Amino acid sequence: MKHKHAELIKAWADGAEIEFKDPSSSNGGWHFVESPSWDEHIEYRIKPEPVKVVRYLVIDENFTLYGFSGKQNANLRLTLIDGKLVEAEVLNNAN
Repeated sequence: MKHKHAELIKAWADGAEIEFKDPSSSNGGWHFVESPSWDEHIEYRIKPEPVKVVRYLVIDENFTLYGFSGKQNANLRLTLIDGKLVEAEVLNNAN
């Protein structure tokens, strides 16, 4: 009989980072686990790759946002990873 988490156990043995979530717990989120117990009542997954998004904006001297822009017209670049701002750069694009 194949273990419920067999594929994840193989991925972990090959170096994948594993996260767990206990459906009966009130905190409900995914958490990193270094040495999983592979309990059949716990949910496991391979830690997803972070999602990086770069947005270019046009903002005037009064901080009015004119919206998203192409890189060539923007004066502000924001970098977000998993929805969290990690970098903001003022660009020197004179129009």
